[in-house]
Amino acid sequence: MKAARWHAAKDIRIEQAEIPVTGKKQVKIEVQFAGICGSDLHEYTHGPMLIPVEKPYSLNGHQGVTTLGHEFSGIVAEVGEGVTNVKAGDRVVIEPLFKNPDSPFIANGEYNLSEPLGFVGLTSNGGFAKYTVVEDYMVHKIPDTMSFEQGALVEPAAVAVYAVLQSGLSLGQSCIIYGAGPIGLLCVQAAIAAGSSNVIVVDIAEKRLEKAKEVGATHIINGKDTDVPAKVKELTNGGADVFLDAAGVQASFDGGIQSLRNGGTAVLVALFGKTVTHDAFAQVVREITIKGIIAYRNIFPQVISLIDSGRMPVEKLVTQKITLDNIVTDGFEALVSNPSQVKILVDING
Repeated sequence: MKAARWHAAKDIRIEQAEIPVTGKKQVKIEVQFAGICGSDLHEYTHGPMLIPVEKPYSLNGHQGVTTLGHEFSGIVAEVGEGVTNVKAGDRVVIEPLFKNPDSPFIANGEYNLSEPLGFVGLTSNGGFAKYTVVEDYMVHKIPDTMSFEQGALVEPAAVAVYAVLQSGLSLGQSCIIYGAGPIGLLCVQAAIAAGSSNVIVVDIAEKRLEKAKEVGATHIINGKDTDVPAKVKELTNGGADVFLDAAGVQASFDGGIQSLRNGGTAVLVALFGKTVTHDAFAQVVREITIKGIIAYRNIFPQVISLIDSGRMPVEKLVTQKITLDNIVTDGFEALVSNPSQVKILVDING
């Protein structure tokens, strides 16, 4: 079968790979659509980040050359011994987090905190191929009313919904989101679904700000030419209740914290590439809460319902559909060079 395989930074090859074998408590998926994620992009531009190169990933022994792709939908092609939650022919999406069965975090349901951190398509072969094999606990059925394109967006949407839930955002509150990439835009939709009455988005790319307005942002601010905290305080009567950082740089961190009301909550959603400095004194005297989140937990069924019901119209984020053969030029390179591209889906059968 054809697969998009990572060999090194700037070296993703479309090549023939063996069709994977389904093991005990595993499920073989015939992939339909797969999204290119920011973490895939990081592996392409300056990886390896999470891909295990120096030593194998301890939960499965995977190492080195990797078929990327962890945002995907498909059809169950085959189930291994002991699988009872799905059957061949089921339409499904994948929750790609590996769970370490020996971790104390599994017993209390906080499986996203178990170590070592791992994802399908990074610490195992993923969805940029005709077939992939995943653990049975990763597989969620989707209704017939949900398209496979929508299904490929369940995973990133889960990040956004989890972020909003962890922020404690409640009905009628205001929310400022830094970063109008895919996760930031999904945070807009999740905040609206949670009942936010005022969703403000900050970015420096006009095309992305236009997209934020299109998906429902109340206000958009270009961070290059505006005193963002002053503007936010004006728009919110003193500061936002919640700040979601989907940009992950010093400027977004500072601007968002300064835009919060006293007693507000910041949730760090982005994977920060560099260390940031922080005024802890200001945090104390303003009684600001700052939380980091990793991925999601116990939320996929609700996210599937939000998308299927139309409360999160995730399909609005799709700016292009491409074929697997052209994933490097039309996918990775397009995302690196063209800020108007938001979410690119790969049609595996295209």
